[in-house]
Amino acid sequence: MFSSLRSLFLAGERCDVETLEWAKRSFGVPILDHWWQTETGSAMTSTCIGLGNSLTPPAGQAGKPVPGYDVQVVDDDMQEVAQRTLGNIVVRLPLPPGAALSLWQNAALFKELYFTKFPGYYDTMDAGFVDEEGFLYIMSRSDDVINVAGHRLSAGALEESVLQHPDVVDCAVVGVDDSLKGLVPLALCVLRNGMQKAQEEVAAEAVKLVRETVGPVAAFRKVVFVKGLPKTRSGKIPRSSLANLVNGKPYKVG
Repeated sequence: MFSSLRSLFLAGERCDVETLEWAKRSFGVPILDHWWQTETGSAMTSTCIGLGNSLTPPAGQAGKPVPGYDVQVVDDDMQEVAQRTLGNIVVRLPLPPGAALSLWQNAALFKELYFTKFPGYYDTMDAGFVDEEGFLYIMSRSDDVINVAGHRLSAGALEESVLQHPDVVDCAVVGVDDSLKGLVPLALCVLRNGMQKAQEEVAAEAVKLVRETVGPVAAFRKVVFVKGLPKTRSGKIPRSSLANLVNGKPYKVG
């Protein structure tokens, strides 16, 4: 069925590296991710085959900026960050034709949401980084970034590390209030059916994986096992709502 395909493009949530490699082995064709938002109406970064982009880009990336989009990664002071440094993903104005011009009957909110925090830029409200070759990596929503004692950590990167464990089939990482560090990461994990190990052993192995891949700066020690994770209608995990839930704050899932 897949023998006639030249490549497959992904959509929706960012694809973790493990799933991407599984898809490559299973389908036998290049698997290419991209990044777009409803507000812009088109992909902002992608692997544009017609422009000669590589069919074998690094795992985990979402392509390079599509013509018409000047995508940058900046800190909260609007300074461009170094390569492979987590930051706010913004797009320099003007946006190309086809992007949204307003919100339905609420132009003031449109300006407040997307153009106030970073004047002169469209705020995508996503966080990520750019590598040495110019590939963009989408790691999480900006409000999902976990600030541990001044270190900005991507929820997506932490989840990717935990999901390397063969007995963990789904994972969401959120920040839990901590009197010393401000926030510390908590992983909510779904275990594989038929898993034989003790949960305490899996938790210890997941902590070790994060320490090896992200580093001790993550201060990752908390793992809770759940039967399932809530998903929105588009299949995304509402991490902000989960963070409010675990911190005893009002939350809404939907």
